[in-house]
Amino acid sequence: MNHKHLFYFWKAAKAGSIARAAEAINVTPQTLSGQIGLLESSLDTKLFARQGRSIVLTEAGKMALEYADELFALSAELEGMIKHHPKGRPAEFRVGVADAVPKLLACSLLQPAIHGEQPTRIVCREWQLDRLLAQLAVHELDMVISDAPLPPGFSVRAYSHRLLDSGISFLATRQLASQTNAPFPSCLSTLPLLLPGEDSTIQTNLRPWLERQRIRAQVVGEFDDTALMAAFGKAGVGAFPVPSIAEAEFVTSGELAVIGRTEEVQVSYFAISVERRLTHPSVLAVIESAQRMALPASQDA
Repeated sequence: MNHKHLFYFWKAAKAGSIARAAEAINVTPQTLSGQIGLLESSLDTKLFARQGRSIVLTEAGKMALEYADELFALSAELEGMIKHHPKGRPAEFRVGVADAVPKLLACSLLQPAIHGEQPTRIVCREWQLDRLLAQLAVHELDMVISDAPLPPGFSVRAYSHRLLDSGISFLATRQLASQTNAPFPSCLSTLPLLLPGEDSTIQTNLRPWLERQRIRAQVVGEFDDTALMAAFGKAGVGAFPVPSIAEAEFVTSGELAVIGRTEEVQVSYFAISVERRLTHPSVLAVIESAQRMALPASQDA
């Protein structure tokens, strides 16, 4: 069997489209179709069937995809092991950071991977979780840091490793905080509030808590990018929530003050990897970094 033909089939199966797969690997759709046709001829069976304008896997195609997943996972693992024993050149650690993860927290978790025993060059990609998981599935990333585990039923063979659990702290500029004399959490009804985007775990868990506290929040902004939310907060636009584990990073400069904390709202952070039993040295460094942040990392989620 020609592994190049199998690779083209695998890319098309993962993308669900000849055109998308061809664009991703920088070949023409005609070339990709031809290579898949050669694989089908060598196996004497059809791997794809037409369904309207889309392609779907046949039963043989589904079986071939399972084996291709295993084969290319092993190939990526081999590549990773060799890359992480470099001779004079830094290893490359490719990380996806979901946009809901606070950047200061991600930086704290990732720094030990850069300053480990082996020279390492880090490449960070920030995007929506589903896009990052798609890159993880084709081994374009070594790990994804997210505020949620791998979604159930998601068609990616990967594993979630819990890093941190944290309560929530609310921050505001000192000038904004001085505008209310109400105690926490009642003061949240009297201050403009900034929230992470609706896909973030913080907002998902925070909304019911605000209702239970009978707080009528004046939400003046929602942000997928937590760094942008913090920038608006530092400009005095509103109070905003951050994981308590990262609170110190925000208040060190003295621009912001903590107006209250709650452990009733929890947010968890995960390292998502194609490895169930972690061996990647940089991923292990991130896990150890989480442990040093005083909240223990658990086993697989």
